[in-house]
Formats: sequence, structure tokens, C-alpha cells
Amino acid sequence: MSSTNFTVLLWIAALSSGLMAGVYFAFSTFIMRAFGSINAAHAITAMNAINKVILRSLFMPLFFGSSLVSAALIVAAITHWQEAHAGLALTAGMVYFIGMFVCTAAFNVPLNNVLAKTGPASDKADQLWSHYLRTWTRWNHLRTLSSLVTCALSIWLLNMQS
Repeated sequence: MSSTNFTVLLWIAALSSGLMAGVYFAFSTFIMRAFGSINAAHAITAMNAINKVILRSLFMPLFFGSSLVSAALIVAAITHWQEAHAGLALTAGMVYFIGMFVCTAAFNVPLNNVLAKTGPASDKADQLWSHYLRTWTRWNHLRTLSSLVTCALSIWLLNMQS
């Protein structure tokens, strides 16, 4: 798989998954830890503000675009299965699509929705925040790792083409 289109696809996969890994890494390593050090009502307010703003930011085209790129990697690998390194391309696409996109849709977004509905003034805010912080961050670690693995595999595939 050494066509120009595949090379462009790998470059986009490497850059977009690398950017996503950076965003998720920031949340996993210091943003959520900082939120964990303040009272639950303030942390919930801050996280709800982030979740509201992110929907109207450049993050969303990057999120969906990188997911489409991972799906394109999967399709390219399957349609060119007989070619060298198709297995690595399939792995890169699957790791990202499942570990980032599916994880976000199945776990992080539903947790965000519960947080938004409950709000900081709830009498269950402390309990909710404790569960949210632990669970959301755990799933975010998976998104970080999946994005990083896809970035690394895409770079590796690009180097193999040289």
C-alpha cells in the first residue's frame, strides 16, 4: 500500500490522532487532577462549561474527521489486504475507531450527559463528581492510549513506505 492517497491518509491519521492524543493526555494528566482538587460544585460547573464549549469548537471537526480517517484506514486495509502492511493499517484504524470514537460515544459522552443533568447544586454532587472523575478519567486514559498508538502506527507505516 504505497499509493499517494494512502500516504496522504496516513499523514492525516498521524497528525489528527496525535492532536487528539495531546488533548486527551492533558485531561488525563493534569486537568482532571486539578478538578479533583477543588470542591465538587466548582468542578462540575467547570467540566459542564468545557463540555458545552467543546461542542462549538474546532475539536468537533477534528474528532469526527479523525474518526472518518480511521474508518478509511480500515477500509483501505481490507480492500488491499494482500498488500504489505495491511494488517498494521487495519490495526491503526481499529484501535482508533474503537478506543477513541466508540469509547467516547459509549462511555464519556453518557457520563457528560449525566453530569449536565444533575448539575452542581444537587445534593448528590459530591457523590456524582467522585464517580464521574474516576470513571470518566479511566475511559479517557483509553482514548489517550488509543490515539497515541494510532499516531505511532501511522508514523511507522509512513516510514515503511520510504
